[in-house]
Amino acid sequence: MTGATTGADDGAGSRAPAGPRRLQRRVVRTLVAGQVLGGLGNGATLSLGALLLAEVSGSTAWSGMAATTATLGAAVLAVPLARLAQARGRRVSLSTGGLLAVAGGAVVVTAAVTSALALLLLGLLLMGSGQALTLQARFAATDLAAPASRGRDLSLVVWSTTVGAVAGPNLFEPGEGLGRSLGLPPLTGGFVVSATAQAVGALVYLVGLRPDPLLTATARARARAAGAPGDVVVPRRAAGGLAVLRRTPAARRAVATLALGHAVMVALMAMTPVHLTEHGSSLAVVGLTISLHVAGMYALSPVVGALTDRVGARAVVLAGQGLLAAALLLSLVAADAHGAVTVALVLLGLGWSAATVAGSTLVTAAVGPQDRPRLQGVSDALMSLTGAAGGAVAGPVLALVGFDGLAGVLLVLVAAVVLLQRGGAAPRPRETAAATA
Repeated sequence: MTGATTGADDGAGSRAPAGPRRLQRRVVRTLVAGQVLGGLGNGATLSLGALLLAEVSGSTAWSGMAATTATLGAAVLAVPLARLAQARGRRVSLSTGGLLAVAGGAVVVTAAVTSALALLLLGLLLMGSGQALTLQARFAATDLAAPASRGRDLSLVVWSTTVGAVAGPNLFEPGEGLGRSLGLPPLTGGFVVSATAQAVGALVYLVGLRPDPLLTATARARARAAGAPGDVVVPRRAAGGLAVLRRTPAARRAVATLALGHAVMVALMAMTPVHLTEHGSSLAVVGLTISLHVAGMYALSPVVGALTDRVGARAVVLAGQGLLAAALLLSLVAADAHGAVTVALVLLGLGWSAATVAGSTLVTAAVGPQDRPRLQGVSDALMSLTGAAGGAVAGPVLALVGFDGLAGVLLVLVAAVVLLQRGGAAPRPRETAAATA
């Protein structure tokens, strides 16, 4: 075994002492507050970005590039932000991500004023840093968490994002009023709201994450290693995320679980509105279906986190794959029934929640503190890229084989995750102990 750890734990372990528990509670509260503000920023701009692209470009064909560009921005920025966390801590990394999103909002407004399409795409790319820091924040919740509460703490941060994401779209009209009062073009007021929310979120991270959770965890690991018995080695220099993936099977399984599960969710979810409208569903039915799907993704994440701590991350990942498989099978056999598709989308959201919360816990447990940020950055980048790829490929697949055929194809990815998880060796006790450093 090298460094502080290269092993994995499955979510079991002892509780932290009272002092560290107090610090961890403060860290989680800060992350929750920052995520509410970040979700507010993201939720206020995704739909507006599509509308603004259509207006500036003069074609609705460009509208889909809003989500794609923001997702690619999240993928591109995930690794640099993770490296910044490695060098300077979560406090600097998360606040920097927020400020990049603020800069993106300013670029978007400038692009709207000048009707510059390329500049608008650049602004949306920078705003993808908001998504990147949202992903990184869930991992920040695990830096100081005891293994017995990792899943719970991570899931609370995941859940808190929905508060802002749900409230954000309701700020479209007030945002437009603000934009008019500032003399800005239509559709840009929401970006002012987003930039403001991200700026306040960055300030929350900068002030609230003292002491920095990642730097504190790394210092504790080094101190523990320096005076530990012979089964723990002094931590080595942190390796790159790809190098960690190459040498650590547990890390590869965990990252693949997150990436493939996300691709399944995005691919089916993205094509559901198209499928339903083609079969005569009203926009109200489509909206309700997607709302229920989003509720499935986030509403029960604290329950999923508690289960992860109680029964183990791998068991919850496999349960999540069962829910994803149920959603796909229902879509396969009852694609023409609107009610069945709605139920399938709820199951899809629940399965994604289980796979994401428990899979993120496995990523954290796969390596020691010195390697976690870069592995987490690579994991977030791959998760964003596979999501973008899933959404892009789903359209042609839908055209070729229909909604039921798409569900059948996606079942292959679910089966691959099940094989990955069932083929992994159980963690050894000394690895589990080291992973708590």
